[in-house]
Amino acid sequence: MTTVLEQRYRTALRLLPSYYRAEREEEMVDAYLDGIDERDRDEMRPAWGEVASIAALAVRTRMGAAGAPARYATLGAVVRLFAVLNVLLYAASGLAGQAIFLTWVHGAPAPAQDRELFPGGFTGHGALSELHEVARWLLPLAWTVAYLALLRDYRRTAVAVAVLAALPSLASVTQHMGGVQNTLTVTSSLTTAAFSWLTVLALCCGFHRDAPPARLPLASPGLVLMGTCVLIGAATVVWPGRADPGWAGSTAFIAAAAAWLVVRCWSPKRTGDPALPLALATLGLAILVERILTLAFLVKDQIPGPVIAATTVQAGIIAVLAVALTTIGTRSLTARFRGFEPC
Repeated sequence: MTTVLEQRYRTALRLLPSYYRAEREEEMVDAYLDGIDERDRDEMRPAWGEVASIAALAVRTRMGAAGAPARYATLGAVVRLFAVLNVLLYAASGLAGQAIFLTWVHGAPAPAQDRELFPGGFTGHGALSELHEVARWLLPLAWTVAYLALLRDYRRTAVAVAVLAALPSLASVTQHMGGVQNTLTVTSSLTTAAFSWLTVLALCCGFHRDAPPARLPLASPGLVLMGTCVLIGAATVVWPGRADPGWAGSTAFIAAAAAWLVVRCWSPKRTGDPALPLALATLGLAILVERILTLAFLVKDQIPGPVIAATTVQAGIIAVLAVALTTIGTRSLTARFRGFEPC
């Protein structure tokens, strides 16, 4: 007779994908019930540690663990590539942004009082305030450390450093929620924080112990990071004084997506893997949400028309590229599941 405890274990095991339950459910239930008196099984519940281990196993089996069906292997590859690309974008944005700012502080023609604002923020405000300012300046650079650790397969280090890098976005949310802010400001802050922590979540879920090492298709990691930094820096300099924080990153995404589409036209067999276009499409949709919120800010603040027009065009290009990447990735995925590569 089935006991209440056994039913509860089977309910928890439903977190696992069906292919894994079909092979291991009975074995796992027997192992959990082993040594427990049948008279006590109607009064007991699975331990929280057991439920947590089942949840962790569910993540691994759905993210392409050994022996997983093709659809789960592809899902895991998409999540991993999304995490790598997002960490790359954050890393390049942090490096390029800090480099441009330091260049402006030390070399650009500006009033002396303007250049003194930067070092002045680190002194004369109390130890706690100075520590906060140092952390606010340095933590975004931690994305670069996370990127390098991830590509060298130091997974735990990459996740831990990414958590540190995402902390400023959480602090920004706390600051905006605590003050008197309009709905648009709070929404933008929440969205930025959500995407930062979504990247951390993708790292944790995608790079489990059974996952393959991180990789970047078609190019070396160092060259990609350097090229993205140069592209983001150029996009910021070309649009001085009008580039919002997301302008350069969006430009980098457009360049990467367009480059992949060009490579695919020249060499379709080389780009037949559906994981990269689907990961790029997911990244594009996330960036598009941020651009739409930025556009709403610009309209609300009555920013000059050319800035609004440029942001609108950029958002439109991102939307078109995201749709194209989703279509190509979905077709490649369907073709793969049918047993042949697309023409």
